[in-house]
Amino acid sequence: MERITIDVVSDVVCPWCYLGKARLELAIAEVQDVIGVDINWRPYRLNPDYPKEGVDQKTALAEKLGGEERVAQAHKMLTDYGREVGIAFDFEAIKIGPNTLDAHRLIHWAMIEGREKQDKVVAALFKANFEEGRNVGDHAVLLDIAEESGLDRSVIASLLASDADRDLIVAEIKAAQEMGVNGVPFFIFDQQYAVSGAQTPDVLANALRDIAKAKAKARSGLN
Repeated sequence: MERITIDVVSDVVCPWCYLGKARLELAIAEVQDVIGVDINWRPYRLNPDYPKEGVDQKTALAEKLGGEERVAQAHKMLTDYGREVGIAFDFEAIKIGPNTLDAHRLIHWAMIEGREKQDKVVAALFKANFEEGRNVGDHAVLLDIAEESGLDRSVIASLLASDADRDLIVAEIKAAQEMGVNGVPFFIFDQQYAVSGAQTPDVLANALRDIAKAKAKARSGLN
């Protein structure tokens, strides 16, 4: 069985990233008998200038997308796409557009304990923001998610109260941008091949098959 590592560059307030996660999981399920996949979640911030307390989501989105009508159109499309993969988007519930730096710090700390913990935290952050309307920039929300995902609440509380790994997250985002990532989700396969956007499960599954085939061929050429 070939193993492929996917670095997923994303932001937890990006609806296309949540959709991309669900579609990637369907793609992995499709090829799981022949390909093993390891996922690393990498940070990106759609709104790096948001203040620590966040902004009014409705106002900010209308300004960004060009009016409430365009926001409504985008939300309807995303809701329909989400329904296809088991995501119950509730955009009306989102009152605060958060600064996501601390959420990315939490994702980073979860990875120290393993990919499974990191994936749990990422899934919980997406769900909290998009399905429950919770403010994922709020430390109380982040601590609840950390604890529910099996992390030590008191340790995470101490880390969040400090500046630990802030510079690391910012530097990692800058490195991704310098590499050419200017939109998310962005999937990097084995640090060699890239797929941009929330592609459908069949596109992602075919990418996995093609890369696995290329790896097998390259290895057989070495023997």
